[in-house]
Amino acid sequence: METTDIFLALLFGCVGFGYFMHGRRRQNIVTRYCGIAMILYPYLASSTWELLAVGVGLILAPRFIEI
Repeated sequence: METTDIFLALLFGCVGFGYFMHGRRRQNIVTRYCGIAMILYPYLASSTWELLAVGVGLILAPRFIEI
């Protein structure tokens, strides 16, 4: 893993933890599951661009998806 990958994984993990806590507090299932996904997906990403694209997509998902 390169330094950029480690930094992005840490950044998206912290944002994911915030999303998870916010979703749990507000009883918002989309935000909660996006937070869990942001915490876990850096372990599966194989490239920096993939890590960045999926992370930004998960950050924006609760904004456009409402259940």
